[in-house]
Amino acid sequence: MIKLTIDHQPVEAQEGTSVMEAASMLGITIPSMCYMQGYSNHPSCMVCLVKDLDRDSLFPSCAMPVSEGMNILTVSAEVEEARREALELLLSDHRGDCEAPCRLSCPAFMDIPLMNRLIAAGDFDQAIRVVKEEIALPLVLGFICPAPCEKACKRKPMDQAVSICLLKRSAAIYGTSTNTVKPWLPNTGSKKVAIIGTGPAGLSAAFYLLRAGYACVLYDQHEKAGGAMRYEIPDDHLPKEMLDTEIGEIVRMGAEFRMGNPVTRESFQQAILPDFDAIILAAGARKPDTAGIFGLEPDEHGAFFNKSNFSTSIPGVFGCGNILREQRMAVHSAAQGKMAAKHVEDYLEGGISIEHKEFRHTVVSVTGTLQKSEWNEYLKESIPEQRVEPIDGILKGLSADEAILEAKRCLHCDCRKPSSCKLRDYAVTYGAHRKRFAGPEQNLVTKSVQHDAIVYETEKCIRCGLCVDITVKHGESFGLAFAGRGFDVRISVPFNETIREALTFTAGECVKACPTGALAFKNQEERIPE
Repeated sequence: MIKLTIDHQPVEAQEGTSVMEAASMLGITIPSMCYMQGYSNHPSCMVCLVKDLDRDSLFPSCAMPVSEGMNILTVSAEVEEARREALELLLSDHRGDCEAPCRLSCPAFMDIPLMNRLIAAGDFDQAIRVVKEEIALPLVLGFICPAPCEKACKRKPMDQAVSICLLKRSAAIYGTSTNTVKPWLPNTGSKKVAIIGTGPAGLSAAFYLLRAGYACVLYDQHEKAGGAMRYEIPDDHLPKEMLDTEIGEIVRMGAEFRMGNPVTRESFQQAILPDFDAIILAAGARKPDTAGIFGLEPDEHGAFFNKSNFSTSIPGVFGCGNILREQRMAVHSAAQGKMAAKHVEDYLEGGISIEHKEFRHTVVSVTGTLQKSEWNEYLKESIPEQRVEPIDGILKGLSADEAILEAKRCLHCDCRKPSSCKLRDYAVTYGAHRKRFAGPEQNLVTKSVQHDAIVYETEKCIRCGLCVDITVKHGESFGLAFAGRGFDVRISVPFNETIREALTFTAGECVKACPTGALAFKNQEERIPE
């Protein structure tokens, strides 16, 4: 047995054991993208760098065998900086979008590419479930949203953007899902939330709180719910029966509406504040007497609402929508309603309500504007047809068949492995900057889509060689292999065969082993809600 020290802890390991494996015996996890137990390791990522203190040198721990008397350090400022640089070098050569630009431009961060893929497959039920993860009122917004997502669509420069807004409406019209009309958790009534205002912010907050199992009572001065959506938008832009449909769904979820009930300072202080565990102010544009009605006190900067968590000077009272600041788009207000619901849930569960910056919002790779020479690569997963215009007009919207055809125009420019991409994960962990080592010219996107089940995007590959080893081990006739030399080395199929011939029975294992989105399933999605 070989004796060594790792992070000042003694350990014994058999000859031939790697430093990474020896560290794991002590419960120390060293990050790696190119290591997989049972396979030979080609240290291409260099994220597993550690320091040999006696030799004052860094080396990849996945491929270095232990030796007698080694004194290894796995965590230090120097080690972390070296790992960060390794990640930045990988990012400089990485060509792909962590998130599609349409999703990034959506105020509600709706998973538009996934919705499109599901609609294209005719699965409207799953599509509406995906939409309602982020947008509580897709039917209404399908009529009135100005669609900032379409302005960012990568298809726009080619011919016309995908008709995302109408597709969202189509998902709401043709899709059904019990998950959208029943709360996720049983409503015990033990914790109640008052929501003042029934516009897009208030309705959205109610939807997500009800799904989380909280009782909700909504107050509004008008006789019918909907706020400006009902009383300011004409019927030829938003048919009111569509608004009633989505409000009816929130009623079925268990919401209580107390309409024709303007909130005064007295009613707020005496009837609402004492009777509810939390309150959301979503009463539309702030007026001169708003702070006085609700008893809000400004902070040292003169603000009545904490911009990071929408809280106020009164514990348990939050705000969202136009009462925070004027929102030009209803989708902004709806998005804020969803976030307010999350902050209220934090508060009610005794947590510290902070700004929600979820991992999925973190983008470490962006392709930017496509080169014309890349258009055909993206069109491999799309269709060449022009944008589908509803035969019965915009107000009627797309038929189911028209929606399926339009959804097929999506270029699928998002990453199919957004949650399991180790490059993204470690780049976030180590604070890697994607542009630090970026050169004046970028590699061009290439896609191999001939395989029935998977897609291979070569410019997302880090050349770890795991897929090569897997195909060799399992005896694929062609398999995958390294091609080229030095910086030009690539993973490719020998003899100019296609990816279909390369992965006849090992595709699934290769996708699972791939540390990035280079190899991914075409249709198996990480983000479909359970």
